[in-house]
Amino acid sequence: MKSEGINIIAARYVGTAVKRDQYPEGEWGEIAFIGRSNVGKSSLINSLARHGGLARTSGTPGKTQTINFYRLTAKYEDDTRQEFFLVDLPGYGYARTGRAARRQWSKFVEEYFLTSKRLLLVCQLIDIRHPPMESDLETFRWLTGHGLKVQIIATKADKLSRMHIKRHSDVISRELGMTAGMVLPYSSASGAGRSELLALIGKEIRQC
Repeated sequence: MKSEGINIIAARYVGTAVKRDQYPEGEWGEIAFIGRSNVGKSSLINSLARHGGLARTSGTPGKTQTINFYRLTAKYEDDTRQEFFLVDLPGYGYARTGRAARRQWSKFVEEYFLTSKRLLLVCQLIDIRHPPMESDLETFRWLTGHGLKVQIIATKADKLSRMHIKRHSDVISRELGMTAGMVLPYSSASGAGRSELLALIGKEIRQC
C-alpha cells in the first residue's frame, strides 16, 4: 500500500483528560491508539510522528492513566495539509493495577469512545510475539461491538524474522476472527509499517 506521499510535518502535545469536559477544542478528526500496558504504544507514536519526545515512554507498565491528546499536521504529496488529533489512551490489562483503578479506567475510556464525535479510527496494538491475551480479545470485541472502526497493529515486529512475522500475524488475525492479512506489523525501531499506517490515517483524515 502506498502512503500517497503523506508525512507528519508537525506534532505537539495539547492536553490531558480524564473526563469529557477536559477534551481539547477543535473540529479535527481523531485517531486513537490503545493497547495493553507495555505493548510499545508510546514508542510507536513517537516513531509515527518522528518526534522522539512526543509521547513519554515509561518503564512502569500501567503508569499512564490519562487520555493524552496531540495535534499533528499531515502533508500530502499534492502539498495539501490536514490537521488531526492523535489520542493516546491508557494501557489496559496490567495485572498489578487494582480493581478500583481498572473500573476508573473503564469508565473514562468507555466515555471517550462512546461520546467522541471526532473519532475516525481506533488503532489497537498487540505484541506480535504472543497470541492475543483475553484483555486484547475483550477490548477488540467491545470496540467492534460498538461499531467503531478498528485497525490491529502488531508491534515489535523487529523482534521476529520475516517468516515469523507473517505466521504470528496470522495467529492474531485468526484469534480475533479477522481475515488474514488485515493485521499491520509495525517496528518502532526500524520504521517498518510506518508508511502503511500513515496511508491508513491519511485516508481517514482526508475524508473528514
